[in-house]
Amino acid sequence: MTAKSKVAILKTTPATVLEDYHRLMNLAGYQDCLPKTSDTGLKINISWHFFYPGSSTTPWQLDGVIRAMKRDGYKSELIHGCHNRTVVIDAHLGERENKQINVTQAHGLKNVHLYEGEEWIPVRDAVGSEIADKFICLNQVFPDGFMIPKRFIGENILHLPTIKTHIFTTTTGAMKNAFGGLLNERRHWTHPVIHETLVDLLSIQKKIHSGLFAVMDGTFAGDGPGPRCMIPYCKNVILASSDQVAIDATAAKLMGFDPMRDLKFVRLAHERGLGVGDPREIEIVGDVDAAKENWNFVGPFKKMTFASRMQHKIYWGPLKKPIEWSLKTVLAPWAYMASVAYHDSFWYPTHRERVLEILKSDWGRLFHHWEKIEIDPNDLAAKGWNNIPDAPAELKAESMKYFLESLRVLGLCVREAPEFAARKRRKTAAPR
Repeated sequence: MTAKSKVAILKTTPATVLEDYHRLMNLAGYQDCLPKTSDTGLKINISWHFFYPGSSTTPWQLDGVIRAMKRDGYKSELIHGCHNRTVVIDAHLGERENKQINVTQAHGLKNVHLYEGEEWIPVRDAVGSEIADKFICLNQVFPDGFMIPKRFIGENILHLPTIKTHIFTTTTGAMKNAFGGLLNERRHWTHPVIHETLVDLLSIQKKIHSGLFAVMDGTFAGDGPGPRCMIPYCKNVILASSDQVAIDATAAKLMGFDPMRDLKFVRLAHERGLGVGDPREIEIVGDVDAAKENWNFVGPFKKMTFASRMQHKIYWGPLKKPIEWSLKTVLAPWAYMASVAYHDSFWYPTHRERVLEILKSDWGRLFHHWEKIEIDPNDLAAKGWNNIPDAPAELKAESMKYFLESLRVLGLCVREAPEFAARKRRKTAAPR
């Protein structure tokens, strides 16, 4: 077996999670593929700006990775948090609500938002025609080309996804975590060919990054119409690999899917030699028995929400011809507004009991009490948390708070809609 087809997996607890992340990353050989002389972007996943278990990078995942890197000699000044923005997600709100900003600030790291003051360059300038000419779909979706962040060139990227299902791709993980960071504002144009897009993006990453690695958190895991309207579970596993295809395949197998049959993006990437998607060809290290678990997730399609059913009809069903064209015009903000209105203003406030229930778990209580029991960032030998208070969170007036917050995001998604904001940025950047 080659190093790129190795996936490390460990069972973990709050009491050992920091030590476990250090062991996990070294089992997967991360120091061999992330040069210490390069900047390393920790590509934080925010699938929702509200806290929802299993949806976004957890604070202990981010904290464990940073401590492991510092412990192994990576310099803090060469590590930074990295965020993208989507048309329906407020990354600044998300990093606060998911307590990721607590971690980056505690460790004194830079925190980069790719859409704020960062230079983006044409993809062909970054990868060359040899790579760009072989894209499966991106040349057709973007005939005039597209832009990627210039800072990514020559930089290590460490992806921080979670184990969860997704209404577009069945599951989502390391490969899809590159989606928001690499594509510009028109990324929603790729939804009809999302599997092919993820494969093209992986080919870009392999060309431009000095190192590529993924650490996946399954302390919470989500089933159902993800990445937002899921049923969360405590599964107590963490995974790591330098092979983005292999780690996604392994996570899918845990959830109960056949990665080569059920996940087109895994199969395509495997066939193109971008990674290993066949579980029979993946070397599992660590808690080997944990990788044999089958969680029997039902997946995202059996109990779809109203919003997910409509999305499927627009991108792949009977509404594709009459409606999809509008998403490539100045009319597109109707879709962003509809998504925020449904998910943020309606679904989240009316399903807060799912969050309340899982906050009673050890991981939920760790999240709720995070600010009170944060461990000294200089204590790199810390194993985890043994002192989590018993008291779970209470909802109180949370539902109204999040409803009001959703109204603010609704206005933001219109004001920052790419159809308007990109034009404004181009005018600002135009030579005088």
